[in-house]
Amino acid sequence: MILEVAILNIKEGLSEAFEINFQKAEGIISSMKGYISHQLKNCIEAEDKYILLVNWETIEDHEIGFRKSEEYQEWKALLHHFYEPFPTVEHYK
Repeated sequence: MILEVAILNIKEGLSEAFEINFQKAEGIISSMKGYISHQLKNCIEAEDKYILLVNWETIEDHEIGFRKSEEYQEWKALLHHFYEPFPTVEHYK
């Protein structure tokens, strides 16, 4: 199992809209091959900061299966405009 970790810094004042869009995006990621589970947590010390943890069966399920899919384009349209700066995504085993 691979853990994808992303720190998401949301543009100031847009956290509520981000959370609404993330609820829609959850259905996309959870339907992907190799997806196991995810958690989105809001930072206590920084209101517009989140951590996204996604468990995948393999790194290829994330990097190729998800990121190169049509569904990813919808995910991107829902969420990417909220990030500042764009998040670094790392994988752990």
